[in-house]
Amino acid sequence: MIETEKLTKLYYTIGEVAEMFKVNPSLIRFWEKEFPVIQPKKNKKGNRLFTPKDIENFNRIYDLVKVKGYTLDGARKALKVKGAVQEQIHESINPMEISSGDMVERLEQVKAKLISLKTR
Repeated sequence: MIETEKLTKLYYTIGEVAEMFKVNPSLIRFWEKEFPVIQPKKNKKGNRLFTPKDIENFNRIYDLVKVKGYTLDGARKALKVKGAVQEQIHESINPMEISSGDMVERLEQVKAKLISLKTR
């Protein structure tokens, strides 16, 4: 796993990203097509420029596909579920301001959403 906190540049080339993950640049291009969360900027020459956020997304994809053995479809679904859960979490402004009853209710809603996604 790449520690994204240690990334110092605003943009990284496809070669630099491929080297970080010890994969071929063609895999980076392939994952870019397969996973909509990766959207590198392109310069005038058409070279891809990846942000630390893109690299963080590559980290998650690499972990799911290469380490945990997910299929591409499974990894896409896992990223969607994680995104939905994060969205639910970000809806609450400050968790300390929520009463325990409200928190339990929200967690039950998240649980129901996850169960419905799992059964699809």
